Amino acid sequence: MTEKNISMMEKQLPKTKEKTLHMIGNAHLDPVWLWQWQEGFQETKATFRSALDRMKEYPDFVFTNSSAANYEWIENNEPEMFEEIKQRIQEGRWEIVGGWWIQPDCNLPSGESFVRQGLYGQRYFHEKFGVTAKVGYNVDSFGHHGMLPQILKKSGMDYYIFMRPSPQEKGLPGRLFWWESDDGSRVLAYRIPFEYCTWGKDVEKHIRRNAGELKAPFNDLMTFYGVGNHGGGPTKENIESIKQLNENSSYPTLVFSTVNKFFDELMVKNLPFPVVHDDLQHHASGCYSVHSGIKKWNREAENALIKAEKFSALADWTTGQKYPASEYKQAWKNVLFNQFHDILAGTSIEAAYEDARDMHGEAMSIAKRGVNYAIQSMSWRIDIEEEKGMKPIVIFNPHSWNSTVNVEQEIGGLKPEDILVDEEGNQVPMQVVQSQATAGGRSRISFIAKLPSIGYRVYKIVQRETGKEFTSIKASDTSLENHNFRVVIDQQTGFVTSIYDKQKKLEILGEPAARPVVMNDHSDTWSHNVLQFNGEAGTFKATSVKLVEHGPVKSVIRVISEYGKSTLVQDFTMYKELNQIDVHCTINWQEQFKALKIKFPVDLIFRKSTYEIPYGHIVREGNGEEEPGQNWIDTSGTHPSTGELYGFSLLNDGKYSFDIHNKEMSMTVLRSPIYAHHDPLVPEEDRYYSFIDQGIQRFTYSMLPHEGNWETAGTVKRAAELNQNPISIIETYHKGSLPQKDSFLSVDVENVIVSVIKQAEDNEDLIVRAYETANDETTAIISLPKWNRQIKTKFKPSEIKTFRIPKDSSELVMENNLLEWEE
Repeated sequence: MTEKNISMMEKQLPKTKEKTLHMIGNAHLDPVWLWQWQEGFQETKATFRSALDRMKEYPDFVFTNSSAANYEWIENNEPEMFEEIKQRIQEGRWEIVGGWWIQPDCNLPSGESFVRQGLYGQRYFHEKFGVTAKVGYNVDSFGHHGMLPQILKKSGMDYYIFMRPSPQEKGLPGRLFWWESDDGSRVLAYRIPFEYCTWGKDVEKHIRRNAGELKAPFNDLMTFYGVGNHGGGPTKENIESIKQLNENSSYPTLVFSTVNKFFDELMVKNLPFPVVHDDLQHHASGCYSVHSGIKKWNREAENALIKAEKFSALADWTTGQKYPASEYKQAWKNVLFNQFHDILAGTSIEAAYEDARDMHGEAMSIAKRGVNYAIQSMSWRIDIEEEKGMKPIVIFNPHSWNSTVNVEQEIGGLKPEDILVDEEGNQVPMQVVQSQATAGGRSRISFIAKLPSIGYRVYKIVQRETGKEFTSIKASDTSLENHNFRVVIDQQTGFVTSIYDKQKKLEILGEPAARPVVMNDHSDTWSHNVLQFNGEAGTFKATSVKLVEHGPVKSVIRVISEYGKSTLVQDFTMYKELNQIDVHCTINWQEQFKALKIKFPVDLIFRKSTYEIPYGHIVREGNGEEEPGQNWIDTSGTHPSTGELYGFSLLNDGKYSFDIHNKEMSMTVLRSPIYAHHDPLVPEEDRYYSFIDQGIQRFTYSMLPHEGNWETAGTVKRAAELNQNPISIIETYHKGSLPQKDSFLSVDVENVIVSVIKQAEDNEDLIVRAYETANDETTAIISLPKWNRQIKTKFKPSEIKTFRIPKDSSELVMENNLLEWEE
């Protein structure tokens, strides 16, 4: 080798070593996936023991880990190990990241569930270890919704680490970027190169490919190492390999590091990070729809707990009924655990869903018990007069607006001369519908209740010799028509052929709608590398189209359809007083390697397609790709016949997967792959497998045609009413201190919703959370008249705000962050 070559090498060496790979020792622990939680429990202990042992052997080794649920397992089952971990955290060698209860699916939980991940995770870490996480950490989740920067920021986290979607799934301007949500909140996000885990031997290949990602001026990156998924963590071979490679001049500087250290060093360099204002999608699009059970349980449990907290908190302040704080906390932990990305996504083994069902069952039982104590403590104190034969029904409204909704109530001893009146004695239309009991003496009534905001109202069944006769809507076996809309259903197909707006004189449908279309779907459980389900196999065909209910409140056409061995029942329900058309569905699904979509083509041009995401919304392209959504999606645009702005909202009570292709909106109802089938494994033709979503499931969707756009149509509120129904209780007459109609809270603007009322985590103060729904900067007044409290505040577009109302009326209302700490 010549002196010239040696000189050139010497000049290159410092440049190589100027670049740094922060080696992040971690163990991705899936507490549930191809195993049940009990196995994940044991593997957590083994992995944590291994990390502690490596610290004894290598003084410079540091370990990074997330998920408060794992630490609670250790605390309860191995307290000595827990104390050892606590000591290592204090030394700075064991770093807490994530700040959440678990690493959840980051599309499907509600906005409030993401808040609770941080509320319970960060407070646990603070209480047990004296630290909170500064870095959000969801390395294996299958996509990340666009409101996360605000939720992370208001939960004490300034940074975010993820891996999926990978570069071939989502183009981003770099590994590091400012990720921004609609309110302007930003976190510095880092997309992990290649993998979050390694094998247990040397890591040379992994480090070499990571080194190739170093590009000036970004001369520092993180490289994650350690055996993962089923746990394990960094091995001796991993650590020795890193030490040896660091001696090699052809590699960057390799330092045992932590994510906090990486971000701290990075921020002082004043680098030009690009800005991304978007969802981070798509990976494993099939996870938005696979396993209807876990998705419906999740939605029901979230709403049951939020509703229970509202009335328990109000009852505590109104009647002294004790708020069941510890029970609600345990229920939320159950729900949050089941939001783990391999549980809620539907990708775990079948037995794991029996465990999840039981945990959701416990959570919902706690919620229903708590809300029952709360509402009965209040209804018992309502002053209700004595009248022979009178049955009072107290209806509680969980929403922060005056709500007009259908109420159905099972009741005994109903007589032909009975009528329904409100608290002022005004007669209200009442319809007797089919009881859930096939026995004598029980009835079911349906009526439209007009309820005060976050409050209640008393309705009464009374005996009268004469009462008003209320007219019904126009209805036949194939058509429903109220004052505003006419719906026509084809007798042969069972499809909706027309939704006609009588006031605007326009047809909203471009082609037949509510069309159940079966798609061929041979993808694995995740639907890896599949962006669309568009291989049509056929449609359900109607066997019966018949008017089954007709009265002064509502009329119902039941369409029974069949495909293969499967049956679908759709009850199309039109109300005299409401604009949405509710469709109650029961499906007995017996198909395999198929998916089911229900399609709604709309006749609109210059369209904009909007999806609800957690605590927000996003506009997406109408390109037919499968997209995650929450309670509603909407297409609004110009109607070609009138030139007016018009739209169509599709609401649901437990589905999360949709696509919009040009003018056609679709809701993916279910998928039926093999449980936990992961490509590239090919199923054997002669082997028995268990398929997902077989059997009976029930759900409801609503069609809401509207003038204008979704912001002015009340879409957000109608969807919330579908998901959080009013609560009714049959009472008796008694003296009391409460009036027969009352409201505890109200908001003075349409685009701000109070989503949460709960007891504070640390005392008996009241926590009120509200968010702006229309991406429109707004000043709002939230009033609590019973306690002479008024909150006047300014919301940024799509901002979430949390307020603490002290029980001591002499203390001022304070704004808190999402952890219920003062900002």
